[in-house]
Order: sequence, then structure tokens, then C-alpha cells
Amino acid sequence: MEWRMDAGMIAPCGMNCGLCLAHQRSKNQCMGCRTPREDMMKSCRDCIIALCEKRKGKGADYCYVCDEYPCKRLKMLDKRYRDKYRMSEIENLEYIREHGIDKFVEYEKQRWRCEKCGGMTNVHRFKCMKCDV
Repeated sequence: MEWRMDAGMIAPCGMNCGLCLAHQRSKNQCMGCRTPREDMMKSCRDCIIALCEKRKGKGADYCYVCDEYPCKRLKMLDKRYRDKYRMSEIENLEYIREHGIDKFVEYEKQRWRCEKCGGMTNVHRFKCMKCDV
């Protein structure tokens, strides 16, 4: 099974959906926050950050364009991911803002690449879903 790692997999909050367990699993695979809402997993479909209208029409569909960035909800999500998964949505968004989405995707491909098989590691499990390392 091949997983996507491209700009379409980067959520408005800065989460790289390509690293998510829900995307990397073999059954009921989630295709990320930017898929049509009716095709999303319920947990993603109801995400308040993804549904937020405050960033719309500001030139980019990432939270950093919002006047309230980083909002309380994003800070809470970021803290949870920093504490549990060693990843920061806010750091991701700052990288995207400074370097652009294409460079961020290339950075992520290297950052999360499995050293053993070249697959992608999983942000929630800290291991590669292909070779289990």
C-alpha cells in the first residue's frame, strides 16, 4: 500500500495527515482533512479547526493567515501533539509560512522517512508501518 505525502495531505492546522495512523492503516483508510467532507472519517469531518471560517479568503488555507493565530484550540492541539507525539502543528505552520508548502513537504519526507526501508514513520506510533521499525 502506498501512502500520500503531498501538499494535499497537510491540514489547515499544520498536521501532516500522511503521517497519521488513520491514513497509514490498510482498512478504512482516511484520505486526509482536504478530502470531500462526506468521504472523511467522522472525527475529521467534525474538526472545529478544519471547519473554521476565519482563515477563508486570506490567500492561504492554513491557520497562520487568521487574525487569531494561534487560537486557543490550535494551542491545545499543538500541546497535545508536542507532549504525546513529538510533533508541533504550530512549528509546521511556521515552516510553511517561511518556506512554502512544497519545501515543507520535502522536509517532511526526509524528517519522517524510515531509515530501514524508506517508508514513512507514523506520528502516533513512532514506527514505520511497512517494516515495523
